[in-house]
Amino acid sequence: MNKYVFPKDLREGILSAIPEQSSQHGKALSLGQTYLPVAHAKALDPDVMLVEGMRGAGKSVWFIALQQPELRRWLGNSTGISEDTYVTVGFGEAPRGDDFPTKDTLIAAVKSFEPRLIWKTVVFRQISKAKAPKTFLRLTKWADRISWVKEHPEETDALLYKIDEELQAKGLHHLVLFDALDRTADDWTTMNLLVRGLLQVVLDMRSSQRLRLKVFVRPDQLADSATRNFPDASKVLNGAAILEWSRRDLFGLLWQYLANDPIAGPIFRGGIEQIAPKIRWSEIFGTWNVPVELNQDEDIQKEIFHAITGPWMGRDQRRGFPYSWLPSHLCDANGKASPRSFLAALRHATLDDAHGDHDHVLHFESIKRGVQEASKIRVGELEEDFPWMSNLFKPLKGVTVPCLFLDIENAWQEHQVIETLLQKVKAKTLRLPPQRLKLGAIGVLQDLLELGFIEQLKDKRINLPDVYRVGYGLGRRGGVRPLKG
Repeated sequence: MNKYVFPKDLREGILSAIPEQSSQHGKALSLGQTYLPVAHAKALDPDVMLVEGMRGAGKSVWFIALQQPELRRWLGNSTGISEDTYVTVGFGEAPRGDDFPTKDTLIAAVKSFEPRLIWKTVVFRQISKAKAPKTFLRLTKWADRISWVKEHPEETDALLYKIDEELQAKGLHHLVLFDALDRTADDWTTMNLLVRGLLQVVLDMRSSQRLRLKVFVRPDQLADSATRNFPDASKVLNGAAILEWSRRDLFGLLWQYLANDPIAGPIFRGGIEQIAPKIRWSEIFGTWNVPVELNQDEDIQKEIFHAITGPWMGRDQRRGFPYSWLPSHLCDANGKASPRSFLAALRHATLDDAHGDHDHVLHFESIKRGVQEASKIRVGELEEDFPWMSNLFKPLKGVTVPCLFLDIENAWQEHQVIETLLQKVKAKTLRLPPQRLKLGAIGVLQDLLELGFIEQLKDKRINLPDVYRVGYGLGRRGGVRPLKG
């Protein structure tokens, strides 16, 4: 086996290649930072109109990437998307003036209009643009636009059909993107109605040749039957693409970042020539493409990563191997790891310089430190989507898992957790609470299990994956130590 070890200079390269996550939020990736897992290629196909993924799986990344002609050109051969595809936004996290209704406008509209009609109006406005009748174009309020579409169904459908035929003749698509649907409402009932209405419009658009929607959703936004109880819903749901990251893809993403960074690139690509001399690099559009072998062959991936970290997570192999240890400690209870957490763990491991005498670029204790920091970041992300999580887990600080659910329930009772959440719901100060909160602790337990935040072992004890456990300060015998403070 090749015993090549990357030089310590790669440390500076890793920090250069992997930016602070906060600085990247909401920004388009460069070509050098864009890695397309095979499973994600389906998600970007114009004919796939529903894309499902956990927080951090890449929904917003692809939402932004699809709006960039340069990235569409680069993605085209793998996805069927075209640089010339018309791409507009029907809803997203960032306000866009009058492009789509705000949350408050949507909440008000749901009280007066069928949600399907609301989204049809949004889609009609995005697709028709200047081609719409002047009477429609002169309208400035969304309520008036929705009323117009409601009162002119034949005219609306005829114009959409005409535009579809024109696009078919040109061989082009018009893609309307929808993301951040959790920002459409503050309660599950309203959000479920809006998601249901949008899925109905997706179903309606399936008969078009070139008019397409692409809706990015979290799994929990599809879990409630209220979003799926319309005729032929299965035709939409069964065609969904799932954004998941295998271990191979996580490391393929890392190679993409390292190979294309001005500092890390020459060091990394030079090291690969030493480890696997037969592998050849190619440059397309000014970007180094990671060779297929480096993305698919786990034996080669393991050798490369261990040339950065060393072979073990301790002084011998009993503590595990960095290549498998790192991603496994970043998985949720469903076995899914976020690429954002993976990159954050590596960046913070590189920032830990307490082990300068180590032969390799990264020390195994630094990798553990990276997981601690990634868990802290992950918990912060989690609480943005589910602000009630801190109410549930902070009272458990110091508890050692796995533990009986009774231990958790007792801690919740001691801190009046369920009662506090119910009061917040009544006062309308809690956004998107646990869906089964009214069932008490057992209902919240079911929510947490479905969301992958906890797991129930065969002996019925409850366990928290390290990616959440460490950040919330829970202990585990032999596990990564929780953060202090």
